[in-house]
Amino acid sequence: MEGCVAVVVLAVVFGCVSTGYVGNDVWMRYSAPGGADQEWAYVDVRPGAHMFYWLYRTTSPSANAPLVMWLQGGPGGSSTGFGNFEEIGPLDVQQQPRNTSWLSAANLLFVDNPVGTGFSYVDNDDAYTTDVQMIAADLLTTFQAFLKKAPEFQSVPFYVFTESYGGKMTSAFAQVLYKAIQSKSVTCDFRGVALGDSWISPIDSVLAWGPYLYTNSLVDQKGLAAVKKAAQETAVLVHQGQWVNATVQWGITEDVVEKVTNGVNFYNILDWAGSEQLRVADRQDLTYIEKLYARHVAPLQAMTLDQLMNGPVREKLKIIPRNVTWGGQSGMVFVKQRGSLFNLVPVEYLVNETPLKVVVYSGQLDLIVETLGTEAWVYRLKIADMFREATRKPILTKGVTNGFVKTAKNFSFYWILKAGHMVPADNGETALLMMRQITGQS
Repeated sequence: MEGCVAVVVLAVVFGCVSTGYVGNDVWMRYSAPGGADQEWAYVDVRPGAHMFYWLYRTTSPSANAPLVMWLQGGPGGSSTGFGNFEEIGPLDVQQQPRNTSWLSAANLLFVDNPVGTGFSYVDNDDAYTTDVQMIAADLLTTFQAFLKKAPEFQSVPFYVFTESYGGKMTSAFAQVLYKAIQSKSVTCDFRGVALGDSWISPIDSVLAWGPYLYTNSLVDQKGLAAVKKAAQETAVLVHQGQWVNATVQWGITEDVVEKVTNGVNFYNILDWAGSEQLRVADRQDLTYIEKLYARHVAPLQAMTLDQLMNGPVREKLKIIPRNVTWGGQSGMVFVKQRGSLFNLVPVEYLVNETPLKVVVYSGQLDLIVETLGTEAWVYRLKIADMFREATRKPILTKGVTNGFVKTAKNFSFYWILKAGHMVPADNGETALLMMRQITGQS
């Protein structure tokens, strides 16, 4: 997609656009001399289910530059939209070059996942996914099709970087991909995953909201008690396996948080301007699922980004069906996953049974998946004792401490300062440095 946008914005007029087919999948390629080559495609992952991806080939001169797949959260957030233009792609939403783009060090593969997200779409209601196992299967099919079309990436170091619910999806995807590689049904140099502010164990996050808010002076003891009470009611439902009811109570707990904090921003506790846009606790016209969508997916489809994706980007892509609107099915994507939102997706297998690098990174100012809750499940891993005794090292950018990292065997934890939930958007310089460290480029 972005290759075509670059024609408009950067006036790269000497490139060429070509179209092709791989089986039933349609794809396009944009070649830009002096810039990054880009390709985008649809993959029919199942009858009635069509996944869209967008590849940027790195501008790095390194012959061993990795391939990084970026998976957005939500569920229903668009990687090709938000992750690309708001976080790590070469251009921002205003179509200005991003100084901290990851393209300088890696090939970037954005996937609109699950089906129905971004420019991905389904033909009928039965084609949506309802759990992470279905999502993982679709991702594997998409990645296999990608490697078939671009076999040169079979030997390139491959990493999956994620954000929020993307971490939950990636934990499942990484397991099926690793097993597929072991069975030789996929050829890929899979090196690791990086789970950013990830919704791995949701109840740990919810139970830590109260202490985190209290520590940061956002509630008093009365407010703390109110948040704790609502969170504990969520925990009871989780422990009973009442997943949909737990999701409802999660939304109720968020309403309590909004009221006792006067509308804190769940994604960055210092962004009070953003808080006004996200506040939904007092909306009487919304169901619980609509409130959750309004807080956690709608912000990923802000008006400026929506206009870009459904305007210039869509125009230049040429392969988007006329009846498909970017983000048009994201609400149903979220609804269909409501029964699995609170399921725990363990990463124990990846840490203990594979040689993969398993990285968790957390933004200091994030509330929705705050560091306290993330550390709670991390310290239940079998590697916890070794990790606890490991030495935490500072991460310096321009001589200033912007984070910390601790590693035990194949597991690492990054604490990123001055960042909320969207780490690359809030602290792009440190996020880029982190990616380079994880992929062995610094």
